[in-house]
Amino acid sequence: MRTRTTTTLILLGCLALGACGSTRLDRAVSGAGIGAAGGAAVGVIAGGPILGAAAVGAVAGGAVGAITNKAQVNLGKAWWEH
Repeated sequence: MRTRTTTTLILLGCLALGACGSTRLDRAVSGAGIGAAGGAAVGVIAGGPILGAAAVGAVAGGAVGAITNKAQVNLGKAWWEH
């Protein structure tokens, strides 16, 4: 139960940081971090190798962040700017 709670909190933190990044590098780095956390969470839940899953998630998230531009990823204003 504790593992699921920790995983949930990590994923919620990643979602909160998902709007970070206005440059291509910013989006790639934040995407890699979010992907790594998501991959690690999947590794924990699935019972697989956590570091391997985190690495795959980081590569995928970084790639998605690098190939998108600011107009393609418009999440609106951050919750703290409303």
